[in-house]
Amino acid sequence: MNIDIYLKWIIRLKWPLMIGGAIFLLGLAGYLTILFGGRFVVDEQDLILPAATVVETKDGERIGEIYDEYRRPVTIKQIPDHVEDAFVAIEDNRFYEHAGVDFKSVTRAVFRDIVSMEKAEGGSTITQQLAKNLFLHNDKTWMRKTKEVMAAIYLERNFSKDKILEYYLNEIYFAHGIYGVGAAAEFYFSKPVDELTITEGALLAAMSKAPNTYSPLIDEDKAKERRDLVLQQMNRLDMLKTQETLQLQGKTLGVDQQEEEDNPWDASYMDLAIKEAAEKYQLTLPELKRGGYRLVVNVDETAQRTAYKHFQQDEYFQGSASGVEGSFVLINHETGEIAAAVGGRDYQIGNVNRVTTPRQPGSTMKPLAVYGPAMMLEEYTPYSLLTDEERSYGDYTARNYDGSYGGKVTMYEALQESKNAPAVWLLNEIGISYAKEYLEKMDISLPDDGLAIALGGLEKGMSPLQLAQAYGTFPNGGKMEDAMAINSIYDRDGELLESQTKKPEQVFSAQTAWNMVRMLEAVVDKGTGKAGNYSGALAGKTGSTQHPYAEGKIKDAWFAGFTPEYTSALWIGYDQVDDSRYLTAGSDVPTKLTKAILNDLGKQENLADVFEQPENVKDVEEPVELPEITDLSAGYSFGGLSLVRGKLTWTASTDDRVQYEVYRVKNGNEQKIGEVEGKGTYQINHIGLFDQASYYVVPVDPLTGQRGKASNQAVISLDF
Repeated sequence: MNIDIYLKWIIRLKWPLMIGGAIFLLGLAGYLTILFGGRFVVDEQDLILPAATVVETKDGERIGEIYDEYRRPVTIKQIPDHVEDAFVAIEDNRFYEHAGVDFKSVTRAVFRDIVSMEKAEGGSTITQQLAKNLFLHNDKTWMRKTKEVMAAIYLERNFSKDKILEYYLNEIYFAHGIYGVGAAAEFYFSKPVDELTITEGALLAAMSKAPNTYSPLIDEDKAKERRDLVLQQMNRLDMLKTQETLQLQGKTLGVDQQEEEDNPWDASYMDLAIKEAAEKYQLTLPELKRGGYRLVVNVDETAQRTAYKHFQQDEYFQGSASGVEGSFVLINHETGEIAAAVGGRDYQIGNVNRVTTPRQPGSTMKPLAVYGPAMMLEEYTPYSLLTDEERSYGDYTARNYDGSYGGKVTMYEALQESKNAPAVWLLNEIGISYAKEYLEKMDISLPDDGLAIALGGLEKGMSPLQLAQAYGTFPNGGKMEDAMAINSIYDRDGELLESQTKKPEQVFSAQTAWNMVRMLEAVVDKGTGKAGNYSGALAGKTGSTQHPYAEGKIKDAWFAGFTPEYTSALWIGYDQVDDSRYLTAGSDVPTKLTKAILNDLGKQENLADVFEQPENVKDVEEPVELPEITDLSAGYSFGGLSLVRGKLTWTASTDDRVQYEVYRVKNGNEQKIGEVEGKGTYQINHIGLFDQASYYVVPVDPLTGQRGKASNQAVISLDF
């Protein structure tokens, strides 16, 4: 009987027990899931908060930031206790007591999630807010609150309270694109976070609930009301005494925003540094925007501002239509440090940076592709004679721009006057492949294989940065330093990153480099680069290119040159050309603009007056100008061992290097009888009183062997 009753009760309780057991197991599973499932919600990569990369000069002057979220991470040790108290007081006064979750509020919120099948609000601690903002900011599902709890518990089990608060205070948004208390302290109060006062910390805490509502820059009254509430809450929690609270509530907001200087001149340089970070440090732009690096650049702010200022002057940008552009780069050729870079007249980050945009370089190629490589061969010197005549090489014909030819001309003169025909002739002599070997050493890789290389007629062209870097070999003893915008990069932990930089390349010999310095100095003093005024030492080469659609017009105008300290390249032209867009002034303009920039720069730093000749190189003599002799006279002189002698006199050149060959003409036969150097007299021994010969003199250039015009002929006669 008892057994039957027992069995009946078991049958009656079977399903309730099974349902109860299932509920218990489900509850236990849910509890364990919430307790230990946070690892599946938390991605610890998200704990590495995005931070702005700061760009600064070698002197520590900040010139810009690179970021998506402007954040300056700080450690909990840097944050004053009263700032921590303010956030805890207003956001989660039991922060140090709970395990990350207020279970009473959370249970209610989770129940509402399940019943309503939609997202519920309420019950969020600081830890939960951090979890939501870091791991669930894109999660709109009805289980979001449950995931938030799981993540919060995980954080509490794996990180200290101080670390969680540090994450929170660095992550939180403060309106106006500002994230974290470090950046907020700078933005609102122009001070580091460790100098924040109680009221300043309370104001930042006041903004945590609704930053766009309580920002003091949006609504001062609401901001002060909320700040005072924070102070009151701190008093309620015994963080502040009552009297102190009242005094602090009586203070103004104390916002102190330093007006940021508008420095558009740095945009080009910033862009250059970003590109270099990718090339030499493998740091992408997205990584720079989130990585919190300190990027130290080589910019000389004086040079950068000076160049930018001159680029705003319309007089240098003359064309048939609006939109004439330009670019400029200045490099310290001894170190490779880029001192200044202007990528356009009104350059904005994201625009085409013309410093790195290839253009046809025109005659600025002649020293690099022809004369420099040629002088590396023993048979060529600055005074080697080159063929100067219109000549065809297959389908290509080389012509001088002015249609004038001298037959033979020295390399020195050909470069000074920017003659095309001798440059093409010489490139043909030394060989295109040989010349390109030297261009490769200067990081100039050309697909071109024609003689037009000599004149800069390139398929893809060269950028101003490439051109300046290559020209730097001449004043740097033939050695090319890799041009660098970045001096160094430090990660967010202050560790120095290693770059992939090339070793300096010895392109030309010291003698060839010095020869080129002297020759290009003459281009500026007396040749195509003489436009404008600059009192210091300067050498360089002009260049221009023909317009492809407007006959006789100019497409690109260049000046590439160097002082003893810097090498520069300056380009002027249109980004896009057609028959209605062409320059109305040639290479004189970039030459003048370069000199104007250097003049202003020279007022602020000492730029040398002369190029110092390196040791162990021979100087390049000035060219010899042969005189035209029209006053040769002849007569007798008496005395000495020869009782009768002849004497020729003429006006000699002021250049004592000129040699004079003396010729006698007798019975239709000409004979060289002697020569003198640097003077206008010649004595003829052993001559009869009634000599029937006539004489003339020919000046000779000792550097080239070139002979000038013969003088007038003179006959020796007696005057009675």
